[in-house]
Amino acid sequence: MGKLDPITWFWKADVMGFWAQKTVEIFLRKSLVISLFASLTACQSEDKVSSIPYYNSPDFSPQFLDKVEAKGRIKHHIDHFYLKDHHGKTFSQDHVKGKIHLAQFIFTRCGNICPEMISQMKIVAKKFSSNPQVEMLSYSVTPWIDDVPTLKKFAEEKKIDAPNWHLLTGSKSVIYNLARKSYFAEEELGYTKDSTEFLHTEHMILVDREGRIRGIYNGTLPLEAEQCVKDMEKLLSEN
Repeated sequence: MGKLDPITWFWKADVMGFWAQKTVEIFLRKSLVISLFASLTACQSEDKVSSIPYYNSPDFSPQFLDKVEAKGRIKHHIDHFYLKDHHGKTFSQDHVKGKIHLAQFIFTRCGNICPEMISQMKIVAKKFSSNPQVEMLSYSVTPWIDDVPTLKKFAEEKKIDAPNWHLLTGSKSVIYNLARKSYFAEEELGYTKDSTEFLHTEHMILVDREGRIRGIYNGTLPLEAEQCVKDMEKLLSEN
C-alpha cells in the first residue's frame, strides 16, 4: 500500500468521528431552525416572513425575517473575488450577482469525502442546470495543485457538464478567505483560522441574489441535497 501524501492523510485522519459529529450538529441545528420558524409563524403571517432563514454570523444562528427587516439587519455578504474556472475563463462575483448560488469546497486528489460531495452537487445540477438564475461553484482547496487543466480533466472524468457549474481555482489566500470569512464554511471555528491552515469542510452553502447566506447543508448526504433543492426553489420564487 503506497504512502499517503500529507493532504490526503490530513483529510482522512479520524474522518469517521469528525463527520459523524458534524452530521449530528447539522441535524440539531436544522431541528432548532424548524422549531424557531414554527414559533415565528404562529405569531406572524407566512407571506411576510421568509421560510428560508438568513445567516449573519459564523455560528449560523438562523434569523427569520421579511425583506425589509433583512435589508436592515443582515449586513454579511459574500465578498468580491476573481478566480479562474475549469474552462480557463475569469470568474468573479459579477457572475453570481442577481442570482442564487450554491458553493462547496473540494480538491481533485480527495478520495474520500469529495466524491460524495460531487454526487450530491449533481442532484442540484440535475434540477437547475438549465436555469440561468442559478450558479453552482466548486472551489478547490488545493489550488496550487488544481490548476485549470487539472480541473478540466477532473470535470471530464466526473462528467460535470452543466453550463452553470464552475470548478474554480486561483489564489489560495482568496479562496481560503472566501471560505472562512465569507461563506463561514467551517463555521465559527474556521472563522478564527488563517490561510496557512488546511481547509476542510463537507458543507454546501446556499447564497441568495443579494449575496446573503441562506442555507448550510451536509454535502455528503442525499437527503440534505434534496432539501437544498427545495430551498433553492423557494428562493427562486421570492420576488
